[in-house]
Amino acid sequence: MGIETVWQWFVAPLQFEFMIKAIFVSALVGVVCSMLSCYMTLKGWALMGDAVSHAVLPGVVIAYIVNIPFAIGAFIFGLGSVVSIGFIKSKTRIKEDTVMGLVFTGFFAFGLVLISKTPSNIDLMHILFGNVLGISDQNLIQTIIIGVITIISLTVLRKDLLLFCFDATHARSIGLNTTALYYILLSLLALTIVAAQQTVGIILVIAMLVTPGATAYMLSDSFGTMTIIAVASGVFSSLMGTYISYHLDASTGGCIVVLQTLLFVAAMIFAPKHGMLVRHLQARGR
Repeated sequence: MGIETVWQWFVAPLQFEFMIKAIFVSALVGVVCSMLSCYMTLKGWALMGDAVSHAVLPGVVIAYIVNIPFAIGAFIFGLGSVVSIGFIKSKTRIKEDTVMGLVFTGFFAFGLVLISKTPSNIDLMHILFGNVLGISDQNLIQTIIIGVITIISLTVLRKDLLLFCFDATHARSIGLNTTALYYILLSLLALTIVAAQQTVGIILVIAMLVTPGATAYMLSDSFGTMTIIAVASGVFSSLMGTYISYHLDASTGGCIVVLQTLLFVAAMIFAPKHGMLVRHLQARGR
């Protein structure tokens, strides 16, 4: 494959406005999800992300019914699922992971019922798996606003959120309001899911919120370095996944998540300190 062929491979999609939008939005969502992914990994909130991502479905449908932006309905129900999880956990003896499973399946099922009973042109596949190639100008602006809010919030509250994720008890002992940090982090999670829904959809968004952080965690013990690696892997996967989906005429969200998974597998095997290969060689040398 010559240089000219490679150049054409990258340039060809750029002749279409919808592809330029898709590439930009995918990269932005990659940055936002990857930054939040680091906190999700440290806090062990993979299932929480799954719960919130599924819980936004009825919000999207209700937003369509009352003719308001999908992002508003999705955020309200995403935040509502978080409050529901906290309430049920505090009022019953059920463990948090069980509560999350109950809440997200209940909300998601409610969304499916609403879709089945609401005559509309809502494409369920686009809600579940994203439609970044068909993103409207309104949704593009919403995604940019949400992305900027999330990035600024994570940057300003970086130290407090980091301590909260590492050791909530210590954070509380030095005077930090851990309850506020808990809901701030979950609100940012809900916002990020709303933004990423356009790119990869409700089903695959959890991968974008977990995989970059998990990949970076395998490669670094420093949170700063971990964040840089996570963002780099997230943006690379988002950009290349969008390009590959164009040339293969395949699902954009699916291509992005497959690339992220392959990067994690590579890190899991070849990470210089925590990789399976290094550990295997160390075990043989004993």
